[in-house]
Amino acid sequence: MEDLVNPAFWGGRRVLLTGHTGFKGSWLTLWLRSLGAEVTGYSAPRLSTDPNLFTLAGVAADCRDMRGDIADPERLRQTMEGSRPEIVFHLAAQPLVRESYRIPQETWRVNIMGTLELLQACRACDSVRAIVVVTTDKVYENAERGMPFPEGDPLGGYDPYSSSKAACEILCASWRRSFFSADSGSKTGLATARAGNVIGGGDFSADRLIPDLVRARISDRKAKLRYPQAVRPWQHVLESLSGYLLLAERLHGNAADFSRAFNFGPLESDVRPVGDVADAICKSIGASWELENALQPHEAGVLRLDSGLAKKALSWGPRLRFGEMLQWTCDWYQGWQRGADLRALTLDQIGRYQTLPSLGNPE
Repeated sequence: MEDLVNPAFWGGRRVLLTGHTGFKGSWLTLWLRSLGAEVTGYSAPRLSTDPNLFTLAGVAADCRDMRGDIADPERLRQTMEGSRPEIVFHLAAQPLVRESYRIPQETWRVNIMGTLELLQACRACDSVRAIVVVTTDKVYENAERGMPFPEGDPLGGYDPYSSSKAACEILCASWRRSFFSADSGSKTGLATARAGNVIGGGDFSADRLIPDLVRARISDRKAKLRYPQAVRPWQHVLESLSGYLLLAERLHGNAADFSRAFNFGPLESDVRPVGDVADAICKSIGASWELENALQPHEAGVLRLDSGLAKKALSWGPRLRFGEMLQWTCDWYQGWQRGADLRALTLDQIGRYQTLPSLGNPE
């Protein structure tokens, strides 16, 4: 039986969450508060999209809402001193592949220097016991063999986003050995989390499949798909977040055994082409799509993750099937369009997720 997140562990726990105003960060803030954690959020002053889940679900009410540049050491130090966190989740990033082609230097500055300054701030704060740095499934050197990547495969990255996240993995491995190991006298665990292509309600980012389909439906036009044949490890946002939460719990109690990289991906049967996802979403919400014929920047053809380590070491496993994750996502956006209480809707999905049984081993 795969483990559920433990409310008794999180009750009253002080947590610092960078990127708390983003799509995944907003879901995680709401989940942490529902578990009783005391959350301090740290994000860029400007929200990344309009609309956005942070505003629509009233997430600011669930945290101490701090703003600043993620690469600003003094602002990070002040935030650490003011919140004294035990657990740190680092989600702040420039997270878009296509955007990284447009702003490569900023992507590297935010993703690398932001992570560096965050880790340095954690070093200086003696309350920190567990750090989870979120990277991506795109950190691997992808030779397009089509095989699932285990954590030990070589790192790489074609585009600026992927390569910056691979560099984050190297940075974390170095800081783990140099400053967060028992040999260095540290009591802090540092792990990285590599999740699949995350979907769910409240994502309004540009150049992402489901938000693009929703926008196309609202404007009564066809969405343009760049690579409908590309294969991705799709998973609902709550699947990846459950992995992050379980990993933080384990790190807090046993830094030595869990300070490393972990993959969090779906069942192999739920790894699907982009076109399959688009067709299912279109059928549900009444949208349509067509092929984008213009020349496009490079994106990986096939991405698969081997999540066996998370299953074995963390007792983690997915709980939503392909059709269910798509339906939950469509339900959220349809609720948004009809003016539903999006805070209640989001919290309801979090509550329902925690009651679901595991689907078994991620292949």
